[in-house]
Amino acid sequence: MKRGESMKFLDLFSGIGGFRLGMEQAGHESVGYVEIDKFARKSYESIFATKGEWTANDITTISDDDIRCIRDKGRIEIICGGFPCQAFSVAGKRGGFDDARGTLFFEIARIANIIRPRYLFLENVKGLLSHDKGITFETILRTMDEIGYDAEWQVLNSKDFGVPQNRERVFIIGHLRGGGTRKIFPIESEINEHSTFEKSTEAAVARTFTAGGNSAGNHSGMTMIKLAGHLDIKGQENIRRVYDTGGISPSLTTMEGGNRQPKIYQSVLTPERENKRQNGRRIKDPNEPMFTLTSQDRHGVSDGYRIRKLTPRECWRLQGFPDWAFDKAKEVNSDSQLYKQAGNSVTVNVIYAIAKKLG
Repeated sequence: MKRGESMKFLDLFSGIGGFRLGMEQAGHESVGYVEIDKFARKSYESIFATKGEWTANDITTISDDDIRCIRDKGRIEIICGGFPCQAFSVAGKRGGFDDARGTLFFEIARIANIIRPRYLFLENVKGLLSHDKGITFETILRTMDEIGYDAEWQVLNSKDFGVPQNRERVFIIGHLRGGGTRKIFPIESEINEHSTFEKSTEAAVARTFTAGGNSAGNHSGMTMIKLAGHLDIKGQENIRRVYDTGGISPSLTTMEGGNRQPKIYQSVLTPERENKRQNGRRIKDPNEPMFTLTSQDRHGVSDGYRIRKLTPRECWRLQGFPDWAFDKAKEVNSDSQLYKQAGNSVTVNVIYAIAKKLG
């Protein structure tokens, strides 16, 4: 098989379709998907033409006979999925395989052992590598070896692949032993001096107020998360942060409740008024640190600077989703679910960069 040739894949832990979108952009074809979250399924099925595809809700209830039936309908050459990361994330308790979610990796191994795809294409948080002093990751590699797969892996950051988001994730490629596959990693940053992408979060934010467009732009040359200041409100430090749109976004989380959506500030003054006083109050010089922000700043404009949360659309853009996909998901889900789905997703651009090397 020639590199870049279309292959059929099974989409496990499919979420809203970050893997699928990147895989399809690389020319590969889905044969089915598995997702337990009913709201994520609604977005997925609204975005993609899934009619007639095999699907299941709970991966733990799929019988071995079901898997053999899928296998016998035609060659599946890739199994992909971002298996649940909460058990390994530094943001959580890092329960690993002691957490029920951590054991779901073994469901991937069970399915792969029956289907025998040429590739396993998996994603998880960077903390998977160091969890339990490396024992967890060693267990994953040993399990893959026992079912006949050699593994390679690399930590990739979304900011290096066309979206202004600082998001490090480990990607694992399993090669079926004797399957004639090629090495995929290392993959280098796809940013260079000739990039034509937008340069910062500011560009992605600005696109909210313009028609058309696909996904958020590239931070080309921008490597810093710029903190503008902190809101004078109660809560954890990360909730109080306000980011400067001249930098890149921090890694998106599920943002469930508690005012956790990333907050940004934008100037609403003309350049001539930036360094002047307004109603007796001094306006911040563009080159000096941001003032301490008060609780009333989050309601609108203060000293000519607007404080607001990123919108769900902007969060989807920071994961590389085109606006048409977001629009379809918005028709069937609430803003709170759309925020959560963006934080749980993989970055489409990174998936595409890897997927186009499969074959």
